Amino acid sequence: MSIRRKWFRLINIGGIRWSLHPLLAVLMLLSIMTGYIGELLTLFVLVFVHELGHAAAANGFGWKVLEIKLLPFGGVAELEEKPGAPSYEEAVIALAGPLQNLWMAGAAWALGAAGLMNPQWSDYLIHANLLLLAFNMLPIYPLDGGRLLRYICGMQLNYYATLRFSAWTGMIFSVLMIVFALLPQLEHSGGIQANLLAVGLFLFAANFTYRKQIPFLFMRFLMTRERGSRSKIRAGSRARPIVVTGLHPVWTTARLFLRDHYHLVYVMEDRGRIVGVLPEQRVVEGYLSGDRAVSDLLR
Repeated sequence: MSIRRKWFRLINIGGIRWSLHPLLAVLMLLSIMTGYIGELLTLFVLVFVHELGHAAAANGFGWKVLEIKLLPFGGVAELEEKPGAPSYEEAVIALAGPLQNLWMAGAAWALGAAGLMNPQWSDYLIHANLLLLAFNMLPIYPLDGGRLLRYICGMQLNYYATLRFSAWTGMIFSVLMIVFALLPQLEHSGGIQANLLAVGLFLFAANFTYRKQIPFLFMRFLMTRERGSRSKIRAGSRARPIVVTGLHPVWTTARLFLRDHYHLVYVMEDRGRIVGVLPEQRVVEGYLSGDRAVSDLLR
């Protein structure tokens, strides 16, 4: 266990660290005391297989899986993105986890229908898998649905706007989860749903931190674009134009970049005359060297 990080280190498989949130350890202890250890261990196995799906897909694309954290509501895979990787790879990796729950639910149904599994146990496995599937598809980062939301938004929005939109969406949905957990108490119709409240607070904190890290994430995005840009140029892909005036700041120009496109920046006068064309690498260099106008990069 790391005291600083407050996580229980479990095992290391193939260079991937597996760790356990202390709240899940407490729930496991309570389950032993109350006789529900079988149900919790089953849920633990379902989450484990779910995360193995993410890890297998990530390794298949050449992404590095740093750590898989098991939490009371599921798991979170920490990935080191492959520089220049297309966004569809992130979408496939995100879907690989829920697909495990889908086939496990289908297998439980088939075994129950064939009489090879106790009907009650079959129903429990089906409902547990579908619950994990539905929860992980919520559009809240770092859940799978939050990662898919980033992919979908990235098809229309620039990368910077995508980061902001996904962070704010995650915080809004987390607040709704917290309100829903407190609703019975506010309406005097029951007690607080403690599990849902804890999950909502955890996800809100994660997305609040994620929003604060957007400048760093965007800087990393710019610094890793060169490798992807070189491959697109060698392949002869079509560039996506960006049109700005010479007085346009470099930093706002860089924020117009889309993740999966190579850009040429056309610098235009008010009367519509093009005074220069900048490759995106030049804009990135200008962004990293300090705030200035786009026209300064033409000199």
